[in-house]
Amino acid sequence: MIQVKNLRKTFTSHVKEPGLRGSIKSLFKRDIRTKDALKPLNLEIQPGEIIGLIGANGAGKTTLIKILSGIVHPTSGEATVMGHIPWQRSNEYRRQMALIMGQKNQVWWDLPALDSFILLKEIYQIPDAQYKYNIDFLSETLMIKDQLKTQVRKLSLGERMKVELMAALLHNPKVIFLDEPTIGLDISAQKAVRVFLRQYQKEFKPITILTSHYMEDIKELCPRIVIIKEGEFVYDGSLSNVQKMMGDEKVLSVT
Repeated sequence: MIQVKNLRKTFTSHVKEPGLRGSIKSLFKRDIRTKDALKPLNLEIQPGEIIGLIGANGAGKTTLIKILSGIVHPTSGEATVMGHIPWQRSNEYRRQMALIMGQKNQVWWDLPALDSFILLKEIYQIPDAQYKYNIDFLSETLMIKDQLKTQVRKLSLGERMKVELMAALLHNPKVIFLDEPTIGLDISAQKAVRVFLRQYQKEFKPITILTSHYMEDIKELCPRIVIIKEGEFVYDGSLSNVQKMMGDEKVLSVT
């Protein structure tokens, strides 16, 4: 289960006037400004549930995911994921979690994907039988088995995304954070990723948070959506209810 209570994140930045005068002035008196990236948020996600987190650029989606995955510390508030406090980054939590960010590499470009998978097997201490099953299941479901011995840099963008998914899911994480997993992919590659994620969710039933600007991703994968605007949740419920409220002829825009 994921539980978030009054979670808040504030960023501070130094603002300097241009030119030499501004530089000298900033030595004696700095203009510090703060911005609430996340205003106090509350959220609960049950085991096996997949939700779509949508909002405009800068709304706070990635900040929330970075906090829940342990990359960023919150300013205040509480959050637990499967009983763990994410930003404590315990080894046990990291073995149960996967973070997949579009076009962020987890496998080595100069090596075949299988070489990276062997290293990940040792890092996550995956038993031999489980490793073999996962390799077979993931590669067959993603239809990428014939490319696993090819140098990653020689794969297409869609194929690279597939091996990135394999790398992230090789250890059977119980919690998955997907931040724009289909960004930059062509239509057929996007569809292949969605089909795979739907099958994976059905097979392993992890908690999954998906962010995407592609509404097809949200419509096909997420029965529940959470809309975030300027660091605040403005809607938490089903996509069908949003569509009913807006009417059949209107389009929900999140960009």
